[in-house]
Amino acid sequence: MTSPAPVDKVTAFEVERYKYILQQLHTVNENVYRFLAIYQTLATVLVGAALTLFVRYEDWGIRPGLARIGVVALLLLVSVIALFTALLIVIGIFTWLDYRREECEVTTRAVDKDFRRPPDPRNFWRWYETWIVGFIVGSMAFMWLAAGLVVIPAIG
Repeated sequence: MTSPAPVDKVTAFEVERYKYILQQLHTVNENVYRFLAIYQTLATVLVGAALTLFVRYEDWGIRPGLARIGVVALLLLVSVIALFTALLIVIGIFTWLDYRREECEVTTRAVDKDFRRPPDPRNFWRWYETWIVGFIVGSMAFMWLAAGLVVIPAIG
């Protein structure tokens, strides 16, 4: 019976490090969708609350000035959540770029010099994170525009 060939400690370490890097890249990619889901859920609930306040403030006996303040406060809260979500996504992009750089370094040492090219940040328009952040910013702009042009002027 033959025993398996001894594995070089450096090679074994590089393989484990490469597996870890790939797992981290996968996690960073999944986090974007988690952050988007949290934003969508909270924004839907809070904007729904603002619209409910707009529709029902008279029935509840709330003064128009207070109802306007309530709508603005809810939109400010959604804006803070949107800003935090966008910040987490941008930080995730930098994390992803760092792990990809490290992945390229590992494959350069282990396989070949040009086995894996590093990502080009100039291709940001092709990254789905760019469009998700754009969606968040666009939805916030729409909410503020709708509130400023329709909802707040119609209160009182």
